[in-house]
Amino acid sequence: MQSKTSATDLAKSLSDILNRIRYRGERFVVERNGEPVATLAPAGPTSRITLREVVARLGNLTLPGDGFAEDLEAIQSSLAHSYAVLTENLRDFQRVPGLAVRHPAW
Repeated sequence: MQSKTSATDLAKSLSDILNRIRYRGERFVVERNGEPVATLAPAGPTSRITLREVVARLGNLTLPGDGFAEDLEAIQSSLAHSYAVLTENLRDFQRVPGLAVRHPAW
């Protein structure tokens, strides 16, 4: 898409225009006194993908196998247990005179 903007409007909204160029791939013709003086466009090729391409790519994904959810639950449970053991061990170390052990949450 190509838009026109005056040099004055460009100066007022340069950040917005640069974002539109970078993230949307837009092009701008800058005019001074109604005459084109410059074109602003993306510096390199823009990587655009259509919604149709996204849907096609998602359709090619393979789903996780049976038991995937159970595996995730087992991992989460194991991490929670490990955290609880670590926390208890830190509390035990805090009871040792002269030893300064601090847990980030304490």
